[in-house]
Amino acid sequence: MSSDSPYSDLDRPPLRELAINKAVVRPGGLWRRIDVVPETGSTNADVAEAARAGKDEGYVLVAEAQSAGRGRLGRTWTAPPRSGLFLSVLLRPGDVPPARWGWLPLLAGTAVRTAVDAVSGVPVRLKWPNDLIVVDESGPADETDSSNKDTAYGAARKLGGILVERVETPSGPAAVVGLGLNVSLRRDELPAAHATSLVLEDAKAADRDTVLRAVLRELERWYTDWSVTGGDPMASGLSSAYAASCATFGRRVRVELPGGAPVEGEAVGLDGDGRLLVRNADGERAFGAGDVVHLR
Repeated sequence: MSSDSPYSDLDRPPLRELAINKAVVRPGGLWRRIDVVPETGSTNADVAEAARAGKDEGYVLVAEAQSAGRGRLGRTWTAPPRSGLFLSVLLRPGDVPPARWGWLPLLAGTAVRTAVDAVSGVPVRLKWPNDLIVVDESGPADETDSSNKDTAYGAARKLGGILVERVETPSGPAAVVGLGLNVSLRRDELPAAHATSLVLEDAKAADRDTVLRAVLRELERWYTDWSVTGGDPMASGLSSAYAASCATFGRRVRVELPGGAPVEGEAVGLDGDGRLLVRNADGERAFGAGDVVHLR
């Protein structure tokens, strides 16, 4: 068997495109088509281009490998082929006012966390806005060295990340939701000391087909409930579900802003636009962007 064959690593079989389509594409449902490709640069870039070319909402692109994957704040994302889930979905929330689109990253995090937790049995939490983490409650309580990016996660390990991008298209604005999730990464393959994978967390199930189906079903459920309420985070239940999933609330945090001075305080919740509220001696301030470091 050639080393280039997708079956050369029996621990990492290829995704079954036909079976996945049969499982999640249905009349009247959100998902229209799931394409699985051996490799691409960035699924987010490809789906954004498809959106500009007129692709309908509900298109999903999954890559077995990415050569130019991206995360929040321009960070790169690399992993061996078929060691995780690397995908992007196209949404066109035309019935949701633009002011409420800020909840989309939180919706995506809530949906993916719910799906992965249910399928794998790994207790996944969210680091604001939507990093997927596993919290080690027995780990060190305080991390204060801002020079080391690994400390941004405190006593937690990063399982995956989500990048939501707004794309202007001839038929109106669209949203591309990208996900990178570590499934079978081995310890010697981890890209950073704070990273982990479902296999390393002793997941009861780490089959990528199963996890992908669960992720798409939860995304459809949460997106549909949010859309039919006009993006209302309270009426859709999104606000309360996110709060129950977020490991950032109640912690001392440091918000690091591009080109600005960091702000420390206690993360106390979200405002009506989904921005993180941080309280300190100077009062309460809302953040819609920035890198959050868990201090305690």
